[in-house]
Amino acid sequence: MSGPSGSAALLELRGVCKSFGNQLVLDGVDLAIDPGEVVVVVGPSGSGKSTLLRCINFIAPPDTGAIWFDGRWWRAPRRSPWNPLAGRGEERDLTRLRAEVGMVFQHFNVFPHLTACQNVCLGLTRVTRLPKRDAEAKAHDHLERVGLGAKLHEYPERLSGGQKQRVAIARALALEPKLMLFDEATSALDPELIGGILEEMRKLAAAGMTMVVVTHELRFAMEAADRMVFMDHGRIVEQGTPASFRDPSHERTKAFLNAILQ
Repeated sequence: MSGPSGSAALLELRGVCKSFGNQLVLDGVDLAIDPGEVVVVVGPSGSGKSTLLRCINFIAPPDTGAIWFDGRWWRAPRRSPWNPLAGRGEERDLTRLRAEVGMVFQHFNVFPHLTACQNVCLGLTRVTRLPKRDAEAKAHDHLERVGLGAKLHEYPERLSGGQKQRVAIARALALEPKLMLFDEATSALDPELIGGILEEMRKLAAAGMTMVVVTHELRFAMEAADRMVFMDHGRIVEQGTPASFRDPSHERTKAFLNAILQ
């Protein structure tokens, strides 16, 4: 298979399909993203948005299709990467891929038995094999950047939801990813905490981080996105600039936006 259709693309999905049992969740998705581009994905629940992100970093490997990332095509493993007795070479490759594709989840996914600093250090010592002292110094730096310099040694039970999400962001950024994925990063937060997390995401966008963001925060999408993508029933229905989404061309997009803006 030849390289991506756009020579500058950092990420490209071609014909990506994903099913869970008999349910087709992604139906032939094609999408290309350039370095430094911020793409916001919107759509109704069950449209395949979160599964799209999980296919990009192979948490949920696509059933068919291929994914280009940073100069290489990635395809569904020949054997299950979750079988510890099979596919070891593939799993090592996927570990490297995931280190370069940071992901922030809806429900934080921080480890409750580790402090904020230890949560950030874990990937540095396990994935990049950074010595413990260097990992701690790097963790301190990234936690300072997200405003948690005073919370280095606190356990998650003593942190607010917004603080836990900042730990998750710092943990992903510490690995120096080339691409960041945000999966409804604010939807589990109290309303007064959402603004702080969106501001951290705006800073990343302004700094040139390539990002794919699944969110219902349309104001953030209109302000921060270079491109918006609307999904429904596992397909990309419409995509364009935020300005174009103020008057979308597809009736399904119009109906969705009208419903959530009421």
